[in-house]
Amino acid sequence: MNWKKEIRTWAIMLGIFGVLYFTGWMTPIAGGLQSLLLSTGLIKPKVTLENREKQAFNYEGQFLDMEGDWVGLSQYRGKTVFINLWATWCPPCRAEMPHISELYKKVQDVENLEFLMIALDDDFGKSKKYIAQKGYTFPVVHAAYGLNESLRSQAIPTTLVVNPEGEIVFYQEGMSNFDTKEFRKFLLSL
Repeated sequence: MNWKKEIRTWAIMLGIFGVLYFTGWMTPIAGGLQSLLLSTGLIKPKVTLENREKQAFNYEGQFLDMEGDWVGLSQYRGKTVFINLWATWCPPCRAEMPHISELYKKVQDVENLEFLMIALDDDFGKSKKYIAQKGYTFPVVHAAYGLNESLRSQAIPTTLVVNPEGEIVFYQEGMSNFDTKEFRKFLLSL
């Protein structure tokens, strides 16, 4: 009798996961749960660099913005740039986006501080739709022509900050809550 309960339990769990997977709800639900975790403040960015300190940033490359215009990395020379690599199919990317959005709202008027959210979806239309649905206002571009060596990483989300001297001063693979006093202070000090 006990094994029948076990089989029934597993069948229900597999059914639930199957429905979530095939309806496309798995990614938004997982991203929402991870965002709640980030809201607790347990996962924060470390503002110290490991293995990439003072590495020169490569300003070569172009992206396509939401209006279909080309954006060159070279236009960011001499500025502090917060760069985030993300995709709509990535739950951790979705999880940290509300926090990046709040950070952006707080610092968007700071002179010489730029945000560049680089979408890695094959179909930029999916990225645009997601950004519009969420009402995010930070600048989003598409990696239509790929990424240079400064932007390539082993995982997403990946976030880096480049100082006005063109050096990578922050690099992190994985999600984080960037909307903290410590991280804002770090950005504003550059």
